Amino acid sequence: MNSKPQIVLTSQDLERLETLLESLPSNAFPGKEELRAELDRAEIVEPNQIPPTVVTMNSTVRFRINSSGEDFCLTLVYPKDVDGSGERISILAPVGSALLGLSTGDEIEWPRPGGGTIKVRIVEVVYQPEREGKFYR
Repeated sequence: MNSKPQIVLTSQDLERLETLLESLPSNAFPGKEELRAELDRAEIVEPNQIPPTVVTMNSTVRFRINSSGEDFCLTLVYPKDVDGSGERISILAPVGSALLGLSTGDEIEWPRPGGGTIKVRIVEVVYQPEREGKFYR
């Protein structure tokens, strides 16, 4: 039984991520095979057809920790765009690859500092480039 939520990606994000994965050594990061599997199972649509509630590359997402009700925001970015601010998460991080293609209302397990996981829910896609008409970023 597959409990993973359905994911949707733009053809542009798929192409760029495949190029990124091909450029990296096989052991470049721990979640490479998991990201490849996510790309393989995704429904692919043209950038102008992506629903506005789907997490795409460079989207800013507001999450809620189910147990505490606390909200936080992160922007999903390519590795070159991680800036150390704590407000951006790389697609190459396990949580980053898990976010890609999810929609408002979806829930995922999030690793806790020091071990274990917490369940978080996507409350809102605050910013999505495609929704703003930015198809060629």
